[in-house]
Amino acid sequence: MGRYALQRLIGIVPLLFIVSVLVFMFIHLIPGDPARLIAGKEATLEEINQTRVLLGLDQPLWKQYLSYMKDMFQGDLGNSIRSGLPVTEMMKSRFLPTLWLTLLSMAWAVVIGVVIGIVSAVKRNKWPDYAGMLIAISGISIPGFWLGLVLIQIFSVQLGWFPTGGIDSWKSYVLPSLTLGAGIMSMIARFSRSSMLETMREDYIRTARAKGLMEFVVVGRHALRNSLIQVVTIAGLQFGFLLGGSVMVETVFSIPGLGRMLVDSISFRDYTVIQAELLLFAAEFILINLVVDLLYGVLNPKIRYADN
Repeated sequence: MGRYALQRLIGIVPLLFIVSVLVFMFIHLIPGDPARLIAGKEATLEEINQTRVLLGLDQPLWKQYLSYMKDMFQGDLGNSIRSGLPVTEMMKSRFLPTLWLTLLSMAWAVVIGVVIGIVSAVKRNKWPDYAGMLIAISGISIPGFWLGLVLIQIFSVQLGWFPTGGIDSWKSYVLPSLTLGAGIMSMIARFSRSSMLETMREDYIRTARAKGLMEFVVVGRHALRNSLIQVVTIAGLQFGFLLGGSVMVETVFSIPGLGRMLVDSISFRDYTVIQAELLLFAAEFILINLVVDLLYGVLNPKIRYADN
């Protein structure tokens, strides 16, 4: 497994190179001129051209890309076009709020989703099954921004239990994590149910029951572990999406995270910040997929990884 993981890590390098080229090209297709935005509305054409030269935007795209990659391999992600601050320092200050928000959202979504899926599968076509699937369908159907606003109105404005926005304490993460994790919980619940139902039909489950094992042993020890492979796949993919897709929640709750910084950077055509964030999200997504693949071997010892 160690050699397999090393091979996958080495394979990330050319993949990130391809991603960097695509990101760089697509960013420069965004309408608007960052030099004009920075120079201001009252700037003359000469001042705008001077700003463009100062930012290096007057160079051909291939020269800009080579310069960017050269600095990146030296650990320098450049400076923000808008603020002039180092992009690395800006991302460091924004990374932890996004990471904590994502981890908390995934934690409760996975636990509650798996529990709902198990109960719905064991109590198939009974009221717990109907109730669980109603919760799952509701979580998928309700728009995230609307759910966030409703939670703010009820638990912040009316009850005063949680802050309306910002990051002051652990309470600041409660409502955003509920908003961000609702859809993920619903998906995990549905996949857990279908996976459990499929597993419960296997011959070894009937054999375990024929041996007189208690139902919670059959479900917990034999059925659950094998059905978790699909759940791990979905959870891993969604975790990658959450890291890069918390834009809406961070905007609604005024959380100073990477998602909100990405929105601001796109508005001001801050190319260096956009490139750095998108590359970070791509690297995170690839690494999470690697972790998911390795977890398959933990959940199912029959899975073997080729080392050549």
